[in-house]
Amino acid sequence: MNVFQASDIVEIAIRIEENGADFYRYAVQIARDEQTKNLFSALAEDELGHEKVFRKIFATMDKSNPPETYDGEYAGYLHDYVDNKLIFTKQAIDQELAKIKDTNAALEFAIRRELDSITYYQEIKRFVDPAQHVTIDAVIAEERKHFVRLSETQRKLSA
Repeated sequence: MNVFQASDIVEIAIRIEENGADFYRYAVQIARDEQTKNLFSALAEDELGHEKVFRKIFATMDKSNPPETYDGEYAGYLHDYVDNKLIFTKQAIDQELAKIKDTNAALEFAIRRELDSITYYQEIKRFVDPAQHVTIDAVIAEERKHFVRLSETQRKLSA
């Protein structure tokens, strides 16, 4: 059975942030107004910063298996989470980019993915050293800010 190690879970977070930055760079290209282009550009930079945070956490991690209530518990959960495209996975981006033709669609996609990222990061805290929780909480707070900024922009453009 292939069980995630805690380090694998943080590697997924790194990929989430890489793919998020890629998406936001794409979104800059399709945004119609300068304010939204600037927002997407800033979010791309933020995602790269988050990636660096998770890389630092990864570098300090023990490479042992995470605690589980039963064998394969979190491996199954996380595989399903990723496979169902609930976060910034490369596959999700590739499939949905074809559907994203305007600013509103890009905002809608980004809002969903920010919420999913928040949920994922709340879950991974269980697998990292408690000393890292403050750092992960800071990333979660930034992702929440992203959600708010995206939602506000969407509301303004819809008005």
